[in-house]
Amino acid sequence: MLASGSLGAVELGAPLGARATLVQFSTAFCQPCRATRRILAEVAALVPGVAHAEIDAEARLDLVRALGVERTPTVLVLDGRGRLVRRAEGQPRKADVIAVLGRAVSGEHRP
Repeated sequence: MLASGSLGAVELGAPLGARATLVQFSTAFCQPCRATRRILAEVAALVPGVAHAEIDAEARLDLVRALGVERTPTVLVLDGRGRLVRRAEGQPRKADVIAVLGRAVSGEHRP
């Protein structure tokens, strides 16, 4: 994460969701990225206040380096304050995204 411990709209270049944000790092020729985009968009559409932000890893090397992204797709689930709830590499399963998102919007991830 960044020095502040959270990510905001300025760092992402996209607005955060009021309740949670699904952040996807992708590259142009990544086949699993296309399926991941579809899954995250579907999940974001199901839950009010959830946004999906896709970031071109090649265009945002500064953010890739700051967050230690090593492959695409990499998905970050952020809570409403931009704090990391979960990080995963590779194409996620829709059920797993929904489960983690449930924890993000309910606040269960907080100590």
